[in-house]
Amino acid sequence: MPPGKRPPISRRDRPTKPALTRQGIVEAALSLLRAEGLERVTMRRLAQELDTGAASLYVYVRNTAELHALILDELLGDVDLAPVSAAGEWRERLVAVLWSYTAVLVDHSGLAQSALVTRPSGPGYLHLVEGVLALLSEGGVAPGRAAWAVDLLLHFATSTATEQGIRSRAIDADDEEDRAAAALLGLSPETFPHIVALNAVLLSVEGAERLTWGFHVLINGVLETPRPESS
Repeated sequence: MPPGKRPPISRRDRPTKPALTRQGIVEAALSLLRAEGLERVTMRRLAQELDTGAASLYVYVRNTAELHALILDELLGDVDLAPVSAAGEWRERLVAVLWSYTAVLVDHSGLAQSALVTRPSGPGYLHLVEGVLALLSEGGVAPGRAAWAVDLLLHFATSTATEQGIRSRAIDADDEEDRAAAALLGLSPETFPHIVALNAVLLSVEGAERLTWGFHVLINGVLETPRPESS
C-alpha cells in the first residue's frame, strides 16, 4: 500500500444500525415532536432522524396520520387514571380524568386537532376509555348510554383543547377577542336586550370553570337523557 494512504474501511466494520421497529419509530417521532414541533414530524424527516429511507417506515406505519395517532396514543399514557379507583364522588373523579386528558392535549394542541379525525386505538386510548366507562358504570349510567357518552365527553375535551391550541397559535388572537368584545359592548339594548344584559358574563374568561361546568352538564345530561329506542 502506498505510504500515507489509509486502508479501506470494510462495510463489516461499520456500526450496525438498530433494526427498525414500530415502537422505535414512535419513540423517535416523540423525540422529534418535543425538539422541533408536530409540523416537523413527517415521514421524510423521521426517516432522516433514523438514518433510513422513508419507504422503510411505511412497512410499519401507513402514513403521517397514523403516525400522529400512534404518537397521541403514547402521550395518552400520561393521563392520570388514578381517580378511577380512588374514593370520592364518581362525577368529580370522572371530571378529574377528563381534565387530565384535556391537559395532555393542550400541551400538544396539534395532535389534539388530528385526534378529531384520527382516533387512536392503542393501549393509552383504550385504558382511558375503560376508565371513563368504569366511572359511568359506577354512577349507574346504562351501558348503552355510557357507550355514547364516552364519545361525547372525549369529543368535548378534544375540541376544547384544539380550539385553545389554535387560538394560542393565532397571531392576531388578542386583536380578534378585542374586536369581538367591542362589537358586543356597542350593541343597542333596544335591539339586543338579552345580549346587552349578559355582556359581563358573555365576555368573561373563566376557562377552567367553564370547562368543568361543561363536563358536568354533559354528565348530568347523560344521566337524564335516554338513547333513542331504535338504537
